[in-house]
Amino acid sequence: MLNFTDMAVRRGPRLLFSGATFSLFRGEKIGITGENGSGKSTLLELVRGTLHADAGTFEMPGNLVMAHVSQDIDATDQSAIEFVLDGDAELRTIEAGIAAATEHDDGARLGTLYARYAEVGGYDARARAAQLMHGLGFDHTEDERPIRSFSGGWRVRINVARALMCRSDLLLLDEPTNHLDIDAILWLEGWLRAYPGTLLLIAHDREFLDRVCNRIVNIEHGEVHAYRGNYSAFETQRAAELAVQASLYARQQREIKHMESFVERFRAQATKARQAQSRLKALERMQRIAPAHVDSAAFEFAFAEPARLPRPLLAIDDQSVGYGEVPLLRHVKLTLMPGDRLALLGRNGAGKSTCMKLLAGELQARSGTRTEARDLRIGYFAQHHLEQLHADESPLENLRRSGGQRAKRATEAELRDYLATFGFRGDRVFEAVEPFSGGEKARLVLALVAYLQPNLLLLDEPTNHLDLEMRQALAVALQEFAGAVVLVSHDRHLLNTVADELIVVHDGRAVRFDGDLEDYALWLATGGPVRAINDGGVSPAAVPAAATAAAMPAGVRPAPAALTETAEQRRQRRRNEAAERGRLSPLRAAVQKYEQQLELLARERTALEQQLTAPELYQPAGRVRLQAALARQTELVRLNAQAEAGWLEASSALEDRSRSG
Repeated sequence: MLNFTDMAVRRGPRLLFSGATFSLFRGEKIGITGENGSGKSTLLELVRGTLHADAGTFEMPGNLVMAHVSQDIDATDQSAIEFVLDGDAELRTIEAGIAAATEHDDGARLGTLYARYAEVGGYDARARAAQLMHGLGFDHTEDERPIRSFSGGWRVRINVARALMCRSDLLLLDEPTNHLDIDAILWLEGWLRAYPGTLLLIAHDREFLDRVCNRIVNIEHGEVHAYRGNYSAFETQRAAELAVQASLYARQQREIKHMESFVERFRAQATKARQAQSRLKALERMQRIAPAHVDSAAFEFAFAEPARLPRPLLAIDDQSVGYGEVPLLRHVKLTLMPGDRLALLGRNGAGKSTCMKLLAGELQARSGTRTEARDLRIGYFAQHHLEQLHADESPLENLRRSGGQRAKRATEAELRDYLATFGFRGDRVFEAVEPFSGGEKARLVLALVAYLQPNLLLLDEPTNHLDLEMRQALAVALQEFAGAVVLVSHDRHLLNTVADELIVVHDGRAVRFDGDLEDYALWLATGGPVRAINDGGVSPAAVPAAATAAAMPAGVRPAPAALTETAEQRRQRRRNEAAERGRLSPLRAAVQKYEQQLELLARERTALEQQLTAPELYQPAGRVRLQAALARQTELVRLNAQAEAGWLEASSALEDRSRSG
């Protein structure tokens, strides 16, 4: 259906990819992956015909009906549902023809047009458009609202609904989940699985890719390769390829060294000269195997160990908060302990971000009490993270400004080393933040938050604009974090791997949900949000199994995991994991403390050894300074030995405890 042959594409002087040769077939659901800037959106532009390749060819049938999500939408007075209906171009053409035939009293033409109108589903088109809007989170009362009355994020949803309204053969979606909450993502996931056409999808949500796609096209290091299966299957295949490539590269390097050694030893000897020349020609003809790219390794970072972990960190009791006369949230009650992992769920606009601002102390409560531990230190990643950055300043200047006394005391080299762990290297640390990509800005805000050494992390949609590797790195870092985490995210992989408890925000309340994300999806499918939420929380346990399957959106069925592990088993597993984290947290903290000590001691020893090379120290005038430096060097050796012994003891204890657990 779609054939790419030896294609190469440039953006300005930069070559995005070359030699791309693969075919995509009718009915496949293809996920396009790769790091930011690799050329994923460019590939969609090639398919749309808005961009042409610099080399090679792209072919597809000329009669395909293609749909895509526009990047912009004009702020007009047209109603939202009419805009969505415009997505079905043939329907609108038929409607225009009916209007013209009616005006000219052309009965024969009207009969033909009305027959076609019925064939394309014209009589239920408005209901279909409303269903798309409601699935994407719009209320029934918003169908007739003018486009201009919606915010940017909601206009993106309207654009998505318009693209889905088109009865297309080929659907192109570029990050459709970015402005959706989990409720809408679950609905869209089911819709796309049931979509009969061919889907090309760019997404940084691995759970979404896993559940929707059956083929992956990956763009990496200027090459494009297609893989069978979903994203998890691709990861397995890619890891195997890298392992084989690394092995072949190592073997070839040994052969090359052996041949080069032979040439060096015998090229000057007459009896061996011909053999040496033969090996030299073989080296020239050899097709070199590229090393398995070192930057294919997973991106990693960590949140620093909090200086103190008081219990509890924060307690909120019977607090209400809002922006107008009527509070948006009422009777919020929450106590946060070190090791807690909470996720807030609910539709956009329900009050999740308001709850996060209440926890962060950025909104004044109208009632109730707030009790903070004396040593509470909050790291807050706001949903609109740009507000936390000074766009005209560099990453280094932003870190100096927001990093407190620790940043003011640190040297430039230390701050640059720290920023490098978040991917900001070289001259990048001196450039103004304003032109940075959304992913780079999100990474920088995470770096600023982590530098504060918080013991309570409040993360409101931290994964927006982050690529898959950075999202995975964030999940791992949060798992290892010793403090408490409260998380708002539409990335289910992050929620599944991090959160132990779910809080549902709905109808002015924030209460615990007795289940996991699979239970939550089933609860939503049976009209969960319209059922009463009481102070004791909500439980999906009372939902009949037959009713859950029947009530789910088209194409959505319970995940296979739900068949092998009951809700109670999942809850018990999460409780056990939380208890294990709490049990190992002191040992992990000790190991990290000793590692930090060893790092500081190593830096001081290096600096001291550099000082000891100064000739003036060995002059009579420098004798006192020399003696002090030598004494400190001896002291550093002793302190280093103590820290190493402590690290070994703590590491062994952690390993033994982990094994016994």
